[in-house]
Amino acid sequence: MAVLAAPARETAGEPATSNKMTMIVLSGDMDKIFAAFTIATGAAASGMDVTMFFTFWGLQAIRKPVRTGRSLFGRMLSLFLKDINGIGPSKLNMGGMGRWMFKQMMRAHHVATLPELRQMAIDLGVKFQACQTSLEVMELSRADLIDEVQDVVGVAAMLALATQSKTTLFI
Repeated sequence: MAVLAAPARETAGEPATSNKMTMIVLSGDMDKIFAAFTIATGAAASGMDVTMFFTFWGLQAIRKPVRTGRSLFGRMLSLFLKDINGIGPSKLNMGGMGRWMFKQMMRAHHVATLPELRQMAIDLGVKFQACQTSLEVMELSRADLIDEVQDVVGVAAMLALATQSKTTLFI
């Protein structure tokens, strides 16, 4: 997880604010998605305006549990793409056993699940954006994403938002 923090600056006539955070979510690993939603909910709860931009594997966090793909490769990729309940940890996945183990440990320690954290982010007003190029390449459509995704945007729109943010995170 890399943190990019630059001084807030003005661009396109809109003043930068110290109260905005942009998060780029590339990873689709359980532990990294957990960290992304934990940071996003913490920032939103403290009054920050938070936007999460999901790209490539990160799209699994906002994907409905549906089969997708128009081409042979797209349908094959769909077999490996999961929704938020099916993603595993970056280490010790052990064919799904690690995912099950972590879910049991989280339950035993009364830690919010990924779907609960995502819902908490939604309830706190965190904005979700999906990367248009990633959707196209992975043969996903807007209909394949949860309803709470506000926008499907390109990198230029995400960068315009990031320049207005005091904090930009890449997970």
